[in-house]
Amino acid sequence: MAGPAGDPTAGSDFLQLDIRQAPRGARTEWLAARLRAAIADGTLPVGSRLPAGRVLAAELRVSRGLVTEAYQRLAETGQIAGRGRAGTVVVAAPPPAPTDPAGPTVPAGRGGLVDALRAVPCRIDLSPGVPDLTAFPRTAWLQAERRVLAALTPGDFGYGNPQGAPALREAVAGWLARNRGIRADPAEVIVVAGVAQALWLLARVLPEAGVRRVAVEDPGSLGAREQLEHSGLDTVGVPVDGAGLDVAALRASGAGAALVTPAHQFPTGVVLDGERRRELLAWAAAGGLVLEDDYDAEHRYDRAPVPALRALLPEQVCYAGSVSKLLAPALRLGWLLVPERLRDRVVAEKRFADLGNPVLAQLVLARLMESGELERHLRFVRRRHRRRRDAMLRAIGSELPGARVHGAAAGLHLMVTFDGAGFADTDLATAALGLGVKAHPLSWHRMRPGPPGLILGYAAGPAGESEEGVALLGQALRVLTAKPSAPCRPGPSGT
Repeated sequence: MAGPAGDPTAGSDFLQLDIRQAPRGARTEWLAARLRAAIADGTLPVGSRLPAGRVLAAELRVSRGLVTEAYQRLAETGQIAGRGRAGTVVVAAPPPAPTDPAGPTVPAGRGGLVDALRAVPCRIDLSPGVPDLTAFPRTAWLQAERRVLAALTPGDFGYGNPQGAPALREAVAGWLARNRGIRADPAEVIVVAGVAQALWLLARVLPEAGVRRVAVEDPGSLGAREQLEHSGLDTVGVPVDGAGLDVAALRASGAGAALVTPAHQFPTGVVLDGERRRELLAWAAAGGLVLEDDYDAEHRYDRAPVPALRALLPEQVCYAGSVSKLLAPALRLGWLLVPERLRDRVVAEKRFADLGNPVLAQLVLARLMESGELERHLRFVRRRHRRRRDAMLRAIGSELPGARVHGAAAGLHLMVTFDGAGFADTDLATAALGLGVKAHPLSWHRMRPGPPGLILGYAAGPAGESEEGVALLGQALRVLTAKPSAPCRPGPSGT
């Protein structure tokens, strides 16, 4: 029963909400934003009770469904929860904002940048690499967990095999055969705590194999590069273009191994094309070692699947994957396949690192894989992620004129660049953070100079949230480019 826009009675004493302030066509987003802001600034502390949806809807003279949807958005992010007869209650608040009077800033230097930004509070998080965590299949997981627990004997609660539970290794072998074209025996699978641990384990054994210098894609994942460097390996950047990794530059680098994301390159979204694949495999066959991070391979929308490199040259490819982007990073579950000559050493390092991953979660994941639930979940989130991608593309087209979009055919993020721009992308990210929007500057993930840009995740939040975030990015961009021209402050790559 939405009232007319000019109706002076369409308001509520609760938070002094006045529906006339809501943008046309964005009332739900406006109400959710007002509630988030009140929770963030302490107006609604933890324990506060929100009005019943039907009451607030009547006061604002809007449909009850609009209020229900706004409440649901806060429930999905864990800020409010239904408490039966107690109503809807605030259950969590973000950490307090920084006290620096200049406001939060996005650093231009390197070293723990991703973790530092992750800790900064914001209203809209467009960081890349996060799936839709609200879509986690709780019911299927609980059902699988009950079945697993019912079948376990007391002895199953002891120390497990550090290489991984046999049931999960068998399930992973089947998953890779069905979905990535990789034929592997379960004995080849090593269960790891995500791709990050896979890289750490490889960094521990590569020097023994005579490899101390690893080529990495440029631009490429800052986190992956830091993981290798922290473990004592030298890294050298190899350019990425529209066909993927420049293999001629790889040969010239003198690196003994190369870390690549061939199915969906991070952050550009480029797929390593057929000619480059043949060149890379020829380089590996001549003695090089490929470290294949199968990043975002399952999240594709407008292109056909591409085979994993491991399927083509298993004796020279170390293959790593995980469920972090498919289910949730918090599970810390992934897998690693290495050439036979490295396997015993990698398993030994895994044993000394942690004695193996928690067994119960491994067995639950194995059941989800074997039952087909994981494939069903993948089909579901693909549809949802596609809709959110499309919404972000529309927003970029209207709010960021002149921005070039890269990598839209697959993945969980978009890369945008601003060719010929006279500003540092860290300045743009800082300005956006001041408006409550978090995004990665492209320069963080570069080793060589290049045009400024941003990496924008679209999968984690509802479409309306990412659209609002892009609109605020556009506002920050207009303010930044309206300033009098001044020398561009260089970021870590000189942008």
